[in-house]
Amino acid sequence: MSKLLDKPFKVFTFYAFIVLLCSIPVYYLIIDFIWLKELDEHNHMVSQATQRNLKDLHINTNQLRESMVLWNKLHPETRIEETTAVSPDSTYNIYRQNRYTTSKGLDRFQGLVSTFTIGDKVYKITVETNVEETHETMLAITLVTVLFFIILLVGFVLLNKRIAAKLWRPFYQSLQKIKAFDLNSGTNLEFERSDIQEFEEMNNSISKLIDCNIAVYKQQKEFTENAAHELQTPLAVVQSKLDLMEQEENISPRQSVIINDMHKALSRVSRINKNLLLLAKIENRQFHDKETIVLADALNEVLELVADFAAGQELEILKTLDTTQTIEGNRILIEIMLTNLLMNAIRHNAGKSMIHVQVLKGQLQISNSGTQSLIKDKLFKRFSTASAYTPGSGLGLAIVREICNRYGWRISYDFSADRHIFTIDFGS
Repeated sequence: MSKLLDKPFKVFTFYAFIVLLCSIPVYYLIIDFIWLKELDEHNHMVSQATQRNLKDLHINTNQLRESMVLWNKLHPETRIEETTAVSPDSTYNIYRQNRYTTSKGLDRFQGLVSTFTIGDKVYKITVETNVEETHETMLAITLVTVLFFIILLVGFVLLNKRIAAKLWRPFYQSLQKIKAFDLNSGTNLEFERSDIQEFEEMNNSISKLIDCNIAVYKQQKEFTENAAHELQTPLAVVQSKLDLMEQEENISPRQSVIINDMHKALSRVSRINKNLLLLAKIENRQFHDKETIVLADALNEVLELVADFAAGQELEILKTLDTTQTIEGNRILIEIMLTNLLMNAIRHNAGKSMIHVQVLKGQLQISNSGTQSLIKDKLFKRFSTASAYTPGSGLGLAIVREICNRYGWRISYDFSADRHIFTIDFGS
């Protein structure tokens, strides 16, 4: 995962590199054009000066021929020879062997051909200049450009780190305070003032949001506490009244059946109420204590509690426990999670087949037999029915999911080989 400032910096660096690559041929074309233009001007100057000097000699034809031969020997890059007709000036660019550097290979030459007259004779002068220096100049410019690009890139990296450390210091200070914030403390966050408008607006918005969350949290906590007291009291009163009615001597068998049904409904309402209150407490993070728990030991304790219930269902539980696997969490929540998973497996087991409980490295897996897969989309939702064959409120698995979310664990369900498999991954 990369930091925010690194992403535009990488883009800018890539863009600068592309511009550098594109600039090299542009440099070459521009320098080559300027170089050839300058060489053309130089060749014209040499040609015109040579023509003028020959005309100023005022010698006869034989002497002029001898002078031309001598000139061609002394200046091999300039050739003067007789021709038949006057023609416009022309230039050419050619690669050929340099007579002075035969081991170097082919050299590039820029030439100018001009014609002029002396008396009644027409002469042609050819002036050539080696342009190989263009490549050397281009190489030097490229090396200098790359050098400055590296210097610029290193400077960008150092400046980016220094500026980022100073510029983003208020952001990281606010982030540390947010990470350390505990909603249960009930204290508001106070951020340091920043001279950067965006950070100041962010701090003000977060402060308002936290203030609202604290107020809502207090209201929810008070509601949970009040509900726990107000609902349990009338439920207990109704339960006691039903017990008194059941002890009456003159009740009929039909009344006895009705009272028994009311007992069952009342017990169900009481369980739902307790589970909803438990979910509210988990969501409000009211279980603060945290300790290192050996998962195998906690599982053995829960298995002892549900052993009678499993025996009543004539079920056998097969255990495979890694005694080195530990987890961090609240012991009460961990026991509730394990109890709900085991009771779910016992209640909804098909037939008399065995229930498998495995504690592996970083993982807990509980499986029981079944006839068809449960509805995964509804499995962990409250008051939803994941199977038509085993209806229920769904609060037990909803509580398991909330506990897993509380500690960042991942719970999953799979149906394979006619078995329901619930798996909790605890991570590394």
